[in-house]
Amino acid sequence: MVIWQLPSAVPGSGHGFKYRFAFVVDEVCVLRFDNETGKGDHRHAGPEEVPYAFTSLAQLVTDFWNEIDGWRAS
Repeated sequence: MVIWQLPSAVPGSGHGFKYRFAFVVDEVCVLRFDNETGKGDHRHAGPEEVPYAFTSLAQLVTDFWNEIDGWRAS
């Protein structure tokens, strides 16, 4: 988990944070949340990439851990 607070919003995101959260199993990234410049907030689950509705850092962390819990349960 890496979070930077920036002086202005990242292009494509409506907030002043740049982040990348990754869950790696056996050297394979199975889940990632990030906000690439120009792409905005999104998540990767395996090969799938979908938009993520960022509301707050606290919710981002909660959503990331909930996704990991769901992955572990499957």
